[in-house]
Amino acid sequence: MKILCFAHLSEQIGSPSLELELGPMTVASFVEEFKSRYPNARLDQVMIAVNEQFVEEDHLIGANDTVALLPPVSGG
Repeated sequence: MKILCFAHLSEQIGSPSLELELGPMTVASFVEEFKSRYPNARLDQVMIAVNEQFVEEDHLIGANDTVALLPPVSGG
């Protein structure tokens, strides 16, 4: 599974992208697994897209999918 991290998340985990060997799981399960592997990553209010489509917590992520973690961004 390819993971793309944006904004503060890429700084917190030290990379803008990761490859993780994970089987199929729901978005909610993915979030818990990601938190356990990267406890310093703040995932509150992060939007999640799978294969470039925003998804809900019950969406099933496949082992070969791309998951994007998009934190809120402020600008002026």
